[in-house]
Amino acid sequence: MLADRDRTMGFRLGINYWPGRTAMRWWTDFDFAELRTDLDRISDSGFDSIRIFLTWEAFQPAPHTVSARMLNRLILVADLAADAGLAVMPTLFTGHMSGVNWIPPWALGGPEADQRFRVVSAGSVTRRGLRNWFSDVEITDAQVLLAREAAAALAGHPALWAWDLGNENSNCSIPPSRSLARKWLQRITSAIRSTDDTVAVTIGLHMEDLEQDRNLDPADAAAACDFLTMHGYPIYASWARGPTDEHLLAYLTEVTRWLGGGCDVLFSEFGLPTFRRGDQPIGELGPMLVEEREAAAYTDRALHAVRCASATGAMLWCHRDYSPAIWNAPPLDEATHERYFGLWRADGSPKPSVAAAATHRGLELVAAADYRPLIDIAPEEFYVDGGSHLLRLYRRYRASLSATESGD
Repeated sequence: MLADRDRTMGFRLGINYWPGRTAMRWWTDFDFAELRTDLDRISDSGFDSIRIFLTWEAFQPAPHTVSARMLNRLILVADLAADAGLAVMPTLFTGHMSGVNWIPPWALGGPEADQRFRVVSAGSVTRRGLRNWFSDVEITDAQVLLAREAAAALAGHPALWAWDLGNENSNCSIPPSRSLARKWLQRITSAIRSTDDTVAVTIGLHMEDLEQDRNLDPADAAAACDFLTMHGYPIYASWARGPTDEHLLAYLTEVTRWLGGGCDVLFSEFGLPTFRRGDQPIGELGPMLVEEREAAAYTDRALHAVRCASATGAMLWCHRDYSPAIWNAPPLDEATHERYFGLWRADGSPKPSVAAAATHRGLELVAAADYRPLIDIAPEEFYVDGGSHLLRLYRRYRASLSATESGD
């Protein structure tokens, strides 16, 4: 559960951070001045925290080797964040990011190629399959090493807020069993706590972990972590009521807490790809992009909704639109809408969502309401029938909101 010191912060307001110039190639193309400018901009605009991502290949070039150079850069990031007054949540084993799985060559060699996501390794797209993180002992041992070394590097740092055990890990590797998932969680969290027993730990769950049983659910995460996180995007949910359905985020918060036995929930990813009024979205991007002012209104409503659903905070995706100079490289060459999720445009100018978000910083946390009367199943029944309960309960949730609004 959330520590008392974190509750005094009120509702956290953060940003998922990649530099707009480099995207996922940040750690190997590191620019101190760029980072300082970005973090100052984020802080000056009213945000209190950032979530960053340790690209696995950069930090662990071999299973038994953690890069001292990258650890030093990680410490520098934390130092600059502290100077800017920002808390940091580093994410390990990245891993899945923006529709691509970024994997070290030594972690490849699984029996099947990924049919859904491209894999980039050693700078190139590969068809090689991923070794399973949860059943392959060498992979898990390597992850334990990275978790321990990274945690030791930042132990006691004033900017460190929490460790995230991965970004949507089930898009890379699904545990063959729930027992293996829990064993993996126990080993990674123990590695972190062996060198820093004060830092909080979470794991980056996402909407698809509720839509399908992937053998690592909120209950499994809550058994090992200090709080839960959830990612949700109406544009990716066929069952949402449009791309700006803020109630979807509140519902995901409520369901995650219920499945996690009442564990606190941070909504650590939400956002929209946008276009500026007067500009015409290009070709196939049209249905994916939302006009900036409409996106700002959604941002305001979404932050209000997740706070009223008792989330302890929210982190927007993401910092800045990516530079056109990297559009021809993965992931932006194919996931073209990913170019435009930024709160700032590629030229550094703020979108309206920046001001809309800033008003939510530090608001009081809202006590969890009793959502259970709307739930007519036990948590262990949730994944029966291939995720149908998620959609059915959402219809009940929306109906309850409509009844409340109409005064029934």
